[in-house]
Amino acid sequence: MEGIIVVLAATALSIWTVYGTVLLANIVSYKPKEKKEHPVSVIVCAHNELANLKRLIPLLLAQEHPHFEIILVDDRSDDGTYDYLLGAQTKQLKFVRVDQVHDHINAKKFALTMGIKAATHDVVLLIDADCTPASPQWISEMSGAFNEQTAYVLGVAPYEQRAGFLGNFIQFETQWTAMNYIGFALAGNPYMGVGRNMAYRKSSFLEQKGFNKIQHITGGDDDLLINDRASKNNTQIVLGAQSLTYSIPKTTWGDYIDQKIRHWSVGKHYRLKDKILLGLQNLSSLVFWLALLILAIQTDNYLIPAGLLIFRMVFVVILVNSTSKKFGYRMNIWLVPVMDIMHVGYASIFGTIALFTKKVRWKK
Repeated sequence: MEGIIVVLAATALSIWTVYGTVLLANIVSYKPKEKKEHPVSVIVCAHNELANLKRLIPLLLAQEHPHFEIILVDDRSDDGTYDYLLGAQTKQLKFVRVDQVHDHINAKKFALTMGIKAATHDVVLLIDADCTPASPQWISEMSGAFNEQTAYVLGVAPYEQRAGFLGNFIQFETQWTAMNYIGFALAGNPYMGVGRNMAYRKSSFLEQKGFNKIQHITGGDDDLLINDRASKNNTQIVLGAQSLTYSIPKTTWGDYIDQKIRHWSVGKHYRLKDKILLGLQNLSSLVFWLALLILAIQTDNYLIPAGLLIFRMVFVVILVNSTSKKFGYRMNIWLVPVMDIMHVGYASIFGTIALFTKKVRWKK
């Protein structure tokens, strides 16, 4: 029996290592392409985000890009956002007011659609109200990746570093997500992006009828759009410190878990091949840790489980450290082994809950 468990643990670890090797190889070998200049419409949707907008708007206006506009979509705010935007409005900064929820389409997707329709330029670049661009070159970095074939450009959006275990775990989980979607996109299989740092063509969005196929689903305005329409030939990746946007992390476990359940709940709408691809990756991690736990309890020879454990720990540190540096920031590497163990259980429990969650919402 012990021999079977050893084989099971080793097999699961081997599968997981193959995934990690593919992701690592694609990300560390990334080289930026020559950038071209495009006029850009930056779109921000906000619902009661006045404090965040006061921080974000000056940073957007300070972008060192020769030709861009900012479109703020005020989605039913009642915190003074409307009056603030009235006073801030300029030729470069425009705003669109959404006054009501529509039954036929999710509120966030409707707000985004209104912003995209109001855009003057074909390249639209998205950022959330609670985010900040990492540099004045953000617009140029992201928009410069477009060429004649490009319809979608995916960037990385880490969370601001916060002290404490939750802050470190959020950073690790976000890094793991980015490592997956960036690595697989570079391998020719873009399956998702994050709406707080991605760009696409207005013309492509409208030609394919916007969010029509997913308009009833809460969430998915970013990852489901990419999952349905992005391909090896029409998608570009941008990496580097100047192309990042940083988000404000949740401060309580309850808020963070609610956020992740909302994000993960759209995964059941992914293409079958992507559900299999990601499912096998997660399953291999879960099986490895369960098998290792059984070995630790039953075996008299701890060299084998210790060897498997050390290999996993060393590899995950190399993987996270190397890819985060390529993305343009540093992780607290000393916590990575602990985060890896916790992440498997966390993703297994709440990912399962998300699969059976029917009612999620963006904001009231």
